[in-house]
Amino acid sequence: MRKPLLLAALALFSANLALADAACDAKAAEKKLAGAAKQSFLKKCEKDTAAAQKTCDAKAAEKKLAGAAKQSFAKKCVKDSMAK
Repeated sequence: MRKPLLLAALALFSANLALADAACDAKAAEKKLAGAAKQSFLKKCEKDTAAAQKTCDAKAAEKKLAGAAKQSFAKKCVKDSMAK
């Protein structure tokens, strides 16, 4: 029973990171970064996104959210924290 839940959680986390990669790429393009500057920006952006995801997952756990509600909350939370 735990294995499917763990796999589902991992899949949600991976999906959010994939969206974050696209968002980071878009921000880098918006800033017209290239080469080493772009790579440095992407690395920091992805690190910040992973930290935001971890924080948002903890907040969702505090609220005892599960399933679609947890996914929706975490997605909005990460988006809001990255917009700052």
